[in-house]
Amino acid sequence: MGHPRFSDPRVVIALALLCCLLWGSSYPAIKTGYAWFGIARNDIPTQLVFAGWRFLGAGLILLAWAAATRKAIGGLGFMAGRQLVVLGLAQTTLQYVFFYVGLAYTTGVKGSIMNATGTFFSVLLAHWVYHNDRLSHAKLWGCLVGFAGVMVVNLGRGTLDLDFTLLGEGFVVIAALVLAAASIYGKQVSQRMDSVVMTGWQLSIGGAALLAIGWGLGGALTGFTWGSALLLVYLALLSSAAFSLWSILLKHNRVSQVTVFNFTVPIFGAALSALFLGEALLEWKNLLALVLVCGGIWLVTRDAASPTK
Repeated sequence: MGHPRFSDPRVVIALALLCCLLWGSSYPAIKTGYAWFGIARNDIPTQLVFAGWRFLGAGLILLAWAAATRKAIGGLGFMAGRQLVVLGLAQTTLQYVFFYVGLAYTTGVKGSIMNATGTFFSVLLAHWVYHNDRLSHAKLWGCLVGFAGVMVVNLGRGTLDLDFTLLGEGFVVIAALVLAAASIYGKQVSQRMDSVVMTGWQLSIGGAALLAIGWGLGGALTGFTWGSALLLVYLALLSSAAFSLWSILLKHNRVSQVTVFNFTVPIFGAALSALFLGEALLEWKNLLALVLVCGGIWLVTRDAASPTK
């Protein structure tokens, strides 16, 4: 049974929306970081170094917070250590290799909408993992409507043309699939350790691996100014806050009951990208895609809100 505080529907909604707002803000923040640090879109090694510093910083912030609140951050045992390594390499390293490269080759608006496929993947995977989280007709229709939105946002100038590339939109979708699978694994790991400690270690391990890969490939992060440094700090802080809160919510609630709010990430991401990057949001295909994704939210949320059987 979940913790009463974190199982309260009002608390779940508030914290889940806060996490999604923070994640939505990462799209324009990352694109701005590429510009301020002078990172070319084909400079994958430096993109990984950029991501590595962000997530290593986020992980260390969480571990410092856990230590300050007298939570045990060491001596977790061999089994827990192995699980944290697997989780960190999957949820942070592998996911963000695809995500950071993909976002370099697409817009913030499109990237935020494409990344919403992670919610569909979570709902579909949860059906096979949890006996009390089965795929219902409402969830199925929600997924289909949401995927229709993803198709719409990739329409080119011609009705039957698709403006879709593997390195851009394709990598963002792969990142979403990796995150969905890793989140379910993380839910299982969090049952045996503190969620903040778990998130701190997985971010630190994943971030260190990203740094090692980026440096090994010749990447180097230059162009530090007060503005770019503060932007990097903001990205680290939003990751530490969002990932830890999300892990706590997943620990105390059904997967589909929490991950349905991922549908709001493209709304926040698209709106903030349009606001801060000047990207087109009011094109018909972007608006229609957001409407379809919101329709998917309503369908899946309506079903996920029913009592656990």
